Amino acid sequence: MSRKVIITGGTGFIGSHLTGLLAKKGYAIIILTRDPGKKNNETPSISYAKWDGKTSTGWGHHVDGSFAIINLAGESIAGPGWTASKKEKIRRSRINAGNAVLEAVRNSKNKPEVVIQGSASGFYGSRGDTELTENCGQGDGFLADLAMEWESSTAPVKDMGVRHVIIRTSLVLASSGGFLSLVTIPFKFFVGGHVGSGTQWMPWIHLEDEIEAICWLLENKKSSGIYNLAAPDQLRSREFFKTLGKVMGRPSWFHLPGFLFQMLPGEMADELLLSSARVVPSRLTGEGFQFRFPHLENALQYSLSG
Repeated sequence: MSRKVIITGGTGFIGSHLTGLLAKKGYAIIILTRDPGKKNNETPSISYAKWDGKTSTGWGHHVDGSFAIINLAGESIAGPGWTASKKEKIRRSRINAGNAVLEAVRNSKNKPEVVIQGSASGFYGSRGDTELTENCGQGDGFLADLAMEWESSTAPVKDMGVRHVIIRTSLVLASSGGFLSLVTIPFKFFVGGHVGSGTQWMPWIHLEDEIEAICWLLENKKSSGIYNLAAPDQLRSREFFKTLGKVMGRPSWFHLPGFLFQMLPGEMADELLLSSARVVPSRLTGEGFQFRFPHLENALQYSLSG
């Protein structure tokens, strides 16, 4: 019998690709969604269960005897700016999802073996040139506070004997969707370049390494606690965009001053575009995970070759 994995956020950018990989590995997957009737059930090993994003009503029974829950659900942080209402929506979506997972685990008779909890490298805030391993504490700002709350929402499962893994994900690179689909646009029109000083560190990871790392943590029973999901190749913003221009055959000469973005509502510019986080995947590499794309140039060539 296939091991059952329940995924929140399974229809999102990372979740949908992760679901495909898990299906290939032989898992039986249940994706939680608000409207399961509209989902395509062509893959026999993938099914859908209805949930309200807040409680375990309607799906909690699936947890009993399951192998794992992977909690990736949360309102997108992308958009024109972080108004107070937008920030609260982002926050509540994550906390509600975490509370629902916790409720489901608490109410199950046969607990899952592991809960993998989504988070982000924004936990560390902007820290200049400091190398940020998993042992580094929380930084300052909205994203740091958000990540801490998100991680804490499912932490009590540890007291129930469930292995708890936290994945602090960096900027994810892929051939379609996500970060690259946005930053390649100006390069196509020969106006590509870095934002702000260009000296800020930009943690990144290729999508294939992201989902392979999640599977690796899922299956490695000795893995628990916090893991930085970031490529070993640490680059500053200027180097990142220079490499992107090289791969695209475009110049990277255009410089957008940071103050132009600081006019956006909230702290979005400072925390997403101008912050510096030199994130190091110390635990992944230390425990033997092998990155397929440890270097940016190869990751970009693969992503943009289609």
